[in-house]
Amino acid sequence: MVKTSDLKEKEVINIRDGTRLGLINDIEIDLDRGVVEAVYIPGGSRLLSFFGKNDEYVIKWGNIIKIGKDVVLVDYAISSSRDRKNNDLEV
Repeated sequence: MVKTSDLKEKEVINIRDGTRLGLINDIEIDLDRGVVEAVYIPGGSRLLSFFGKNDEYVIKWGNIIKIGKDVVLVDYAISSSRDRKNNDLEV
């Protein structure tokens, strides 16, 4: 079992290119079904988000490949910056 607080301490790595996406910032849970839908990772620098840029990676739960001791491996396609917010790719 993995606690949400433990997930927030793990670095997320994209297996497609080895990119470090960052740390999980938020988790979306479907309370009716009792399942995790997605995890959210802030994208870009904090300075840019201060000026209203709200870029983030949204990783669907089905795209999480492995949750390890220190990292979370994900399969996430990024074709352009506009695809960051709602990447609905399913495994």
